[in-house]
Amino acid sequence: MGHWWYENIAEPGKLPLLLALAAFVLTFAITRTITRMIRAGKGPFRNITPGGVHIHHVVPGVVLSVVGGFGAVASGRHGVAAGVFAVIFGVGAGLVLDEFALILHLDDVYWTEEGRQSVEVVVLTASLVLLVLAGFSPLGVDDVTDEEQQGRLGLIATYVINFCFVLICLFKGKLRMAVLGTLVPFVALVGAIRLARPTSPWARRFYRHRHRARSRAMLRAYHHDVRWAGPRRKFQDLIGGAPDRVPLPPAGKS
Repeated sequence: MGHWWYENIAEPGKLPLLLALAAFVLTFAITRTITRMIRAGKGPFRNITPGGVHIHHVVPGVVLSVVGGFGAVASGRHGVAAGVFAVIFGVGAGLVLDEFALILHLDDVYWTEEGRQSVEVVVLTASLVLLVLAGFSPLGVDDVTDEEQQGRLGLIATYVINFCFVLICLFKGKLRMAVLGTLVPFVALVGAIRLARPTSPWARRFYRHRHRARSRAMLRAYHHDVRWAGPRRKFQDLIGGAPDRVPLPPAGKS
């Protein structure tokens, strides 16, 4: 176990990344627990409102992210300082991304349907960091052989081709596959080949006069959403809490 730890974590300088990920996940879990307790009116925790202004936890999160980020850059990948700044950055990133939806919408949407985007971004971020810890390098550099690494043209071609696949995924409305595809090229390739989402820029541009392709895209998106919407909502509710339910208007009123 000690040999594996040194060879895969300590020697490559991945310990700060592991500490940052642990701090990130733990901060998100603790923050969600506290906010759910505040929402339910349980426990000693309350919103911080000095002078009547609600201080969201994204504010200290930004400060910690800046301090931890600059400190991590200055301290390198080894040593106690690198680990400390990695933890600071992980805590700050957890606080910031827990309120990602608030930043995106510039509104307090924490307990609304839009607030689910924060949970989704946190899960995606943690998954990407886990992939990096597992040995995946950005844009598939780990798949390049020693001979190809010596040839700049081969390396540049690998970057450019996979970047094109990632861009196609984005234009096809497949954000998750595009993000994952930066680390796992096969994912970007699959996303680039498959049909676009019907509301994506790709579909509006290339499916405009292709009625069959547009119909297939709408049918595939419908089946995908029906299949995965329920499990995804349950998972998000489990780790982030269910959003507030919007009351229906009384019968006969709009």
